[in-house]
Parts: sequence; C-alpha cells; structure tokens
Amino acid sequence: MAGRRIDDPLWKSIIEETSVHFLAYFYPDAMKLIDFDREIIYLDKEFSQLFPSEEGKQATRYVDKLLKVFLRNGSEQYFLIHIEIQSNKGKGDLAKRMFQYFYRILDKYDVPITALAILADPQAAYRPTVYVHEFLGTRLSYRFNHYKILDQQENSLRADPNPFAVVILTVLSAIKHRHVDDEELKSIKLDLYEEMMQRKMDRNCRRGIYDFLTHYVRFQNKGMYGSFEKAIAKKSGRSNGMGTREYLLEQAKNEGREEGREEAQRMLENKIRDFALSLKKLGYPQLEITKVTGLSKEEVDAL
Repeated sequence: MAGRRIDDPLWKSIIEETSVHFLAYFYPDAMKLIDFDREIIYLDKEFSQLFPSEEGKQATRYVDKLLKVFLRNGSEQYFLIHIEIQSNKGKGDLAKRMFQYFYRILDKYDVPITALAILADPQAAYRPTVYVHEFLGTRLSYRFNHYKILDQQENSLRADPNPFAVVILTVLSAIKHRHVDDEELKSIKLDLYEEMMQRKMDRNCRRGIYDFLTHYVRFQNKGMYGSFEKAIAKKSGRSNGMGTREYLLEQAKNEGREEGREEAQRMLENKIRDFALSLKKLGYPQLEITKVTGLSKEEVDAL
C-alpha cells in the first residue's frame, strides 16, 4: 500500500464533513462548551496568508486546518489542527512549526487557542510534543496536544461509536498493511465500509467517510474500484444498479433526513467536482479522475 495515498484533499475534506464528530473525538470535554447552533468557520485562507508557501520550494506533506467555533457564553475559541501525513519525520521541525503557528495566530486574533498534531506516519519513535527555546537564562517551552495513530488499538476503535473512529481505523490499517495486494486491500476497504455502516451519522458525514476509506489508499489496478462497488452492492442487497454514492444518499434520506432530493443531489455533485478538482491539481491523469469520480472527460476538462 506504500506510495498510493492521496492524503491532502481527503484529510481537509473529512475534517469539514465530520466536524462535530471530529471535535467530539479529540475534545470530548469541550462539547458542552461549544455552541453548535452557530456555524463552525474554517479559516483556511487566513491561515495560508499567515504562512505563505515559499516560491519554488517543494511543500512538506502535512495538512493544517484552523477552525473558529463559538462557545455558549458567546466568546470565540480557535482550534489549530495540524495533521502530519508525511511518511517520515521529514526535517524533524514539527514542534518548532507548531510554535510558529501558535504565536502568529495569537498575534493576529488574540484569542484562546488549542493545538493538536495528528501523527499519521509509521515511525514509532517519532512523537514530538514540545518546543523548547533556551538561551542565556531565557527559556521558552511550548507544549501541544498530539495524537499518534500508530498507538491506537484496533479493538478500541471498532468499539467506539463515534464515526470519526472509522477514519482513524482507515489510517491505522494503511500504516499496518502497507504492502498488501489489491485483493487484500479490497477486503480491508469492505471491512471499513461495514464499520462505517454500523454507526449513525448524517448524509454528508457518511459520504465523506466513504470517500476517505475508498480513496485514502488507491488500488494499483483501477478496475478494482468497480469490483469494490459490486462487492458493496452485494453486501447491501442492491440489485438495481444504483451506485454506492447514490445508495448512501438514498439511505440517509430514509433515515430521516429532511433535505429535498434536488438540493441533496446538487450538494453531492458539487462535492464530486471539488474532489475531482483536488485530484486534478495533484496531477492525476484525466482517465483516472473520470474512473474515480464518475465524471465525463468533458466535465474534468472544464474544471
């Protein structure tokens, strides 16, 4: 499974599509404080302005999200989420970067900040938690939350009803089964699909997790996606040719979602186009994008 991941757009998307479950998974103590009647705001543009990419320099493989939430008392709170998705520790400067993120965000917004580094790498000994700067009696120590996916227990993740546990289980499976062939990978994905279907969640969340577990690790043979879809159809007892995305949409409606079909379909199509555009920006071949997303050649060209 090594070398087959397309992490960046998937991580960014899954955090937004599972935002409440994501926060409940990592910050259960904060759930009673957050006012979920108000929108969670994602400050990706503002964050990129604080940390512009260096011209001509190859980007390090990590994803950052800056979330602004409102508390029940009316105040604002910022969640800095850093996901380290490179296959090794890179330059080993994560702790310093976390500190730089903290002080620039604090300087700009002057609000309480909590920071979390999610380590999705396979290096057991790599676990930065603190940045220390010391010189001639002056000492600075910055400690941040960290979550090492490799440390997690599969049984505990399977027992966790939180839908985001399926996301973590997907990444853990990718780390532990890096060298499986396509048939073994299909079995792993089908198992993750069953885990997803056992949990209650809304339409956007279910679709997002389905995209994540389907594409977080790619099949070498693109024809396996069709085989994977057929296996899911068989598991769900479908015989009407309905695709998995459409099936999940229909099931979500049957579970009590009140959104109109036209609006739901529009949102679904927009998300598919967004995902296809992400793949296009990452340099994936047009044929591969059409197979993965179901869009036509003309639709991909028009993105």
